[in-house]
Amino acid sequence: MSEPNFWDDPESAQRTVMELKKLKATVEPVGDLLERLDDANALSDMLDEDNDAALRKEFDQELRKLATDLDRVERITLLSRPHDANNCFFGIQAGTGGADAQDWAEMMMRMYLRFFERNEFDVEQLSMKDGEEAGIQSANFFVKGPFAYGLLSCEMGVHRMERISPFNAQGKRQTSFASVDVQAEVEDIDIDIDWDKDVREDTYRASGAGGQHVNKTSSAVRLTYLPLNVVVQCQNERSQHKNRAQAQKMLASKLYQIEQAKRDAELAKAYGEKGQIGWGYRIRTYTLQPYRQVKDERTGFKVSDVDAVLDGDLSDFIDAMLRKRARQTK
Repeated sequence: MSEPNFWDDPESAQRTVMELKKLKATVEPVGDLLERLDDANALSDMLDEDNDAALRKEFDQELRKLATDLDRVERITLLSRPHDANNCFFGIQAGTGGADAQDWAEMMMRMYLRFFERNEFDVEQLSMKDGEEAGIQSANFFVKGPFAYGLLSCEMGVHRMERISPFNAQGKRQTSFASVDVQAEVEDIDIDIDWDKDVREDTYRASGAGGQHVNKTSSAVRLTYLPLNVVVQCQNERSQHKNRAQAQKMLASKLYQIEQAKRDAELAKAYGEKGQIGWGYRIRTYTLQPYRQVKDERTGFKVSDVDAVLDGDLSDFIDAMLRKRARQTK
């Protein structure tokens, strides 16, 4: 990176920068933990000589912080599958439930955007389709950061919400569904696609606030892989050429993951015959009425602080899933 011509090829330079971030994300937390452990040992020696109340409080606080950070370091050791360290494409799709489902999909989008922020991920919106009455029908993002795919792959599947519907005049309880799909960004994917025969391309005007250049031209691109009816779309760039290139990358990653599902039992549960998230594969239930609870159906992990979860506090659910995966691979 210190070479004078490092930034002459921006794409190559960005890949190098991301590789450095991945390595630092693995190495630096361990080094920091070891240094703080030495400091904690020094505090312990001081307490042996003088059991000062203030010093004892400082020592106890540091032990709690060390325990929390140790969990984070341990999480890295659980992210060892191929592509776990990669960036990813992340999508949300409203399912059964009409306006409630579309509202739920928007609530999920906010939840994940807060999670991305907590984990210092860079997020680029690729497409967005508003709901007819409320919320969103779908949204797609490109998420960049160390272990983005490994962490977010734990969220892939159908999310169910139960609550008193704000769209029901009788105030009845409504069950709504929305799905999450995640594909790793994989460079040099070895997958054969007949772009002329098997892929249909549609162009359209991007949705969003009026008056922008992106809304005045048919710059958005939708690609459909006809054999499996797999659809991807991109509308974030002003250039149709750039949107097409990104959509092609998304489609290749999607088809690569479907191929992986044939060899991976966990992925196979998520994907149906047509390569879409199977609606029978429910991973989590968010109950707002008659009681408040979020329960992961795969691990059994559950919490009662629904507000914290909807504000992006998903780490405990992800950790539980990572540990389950680790047990299954032993």
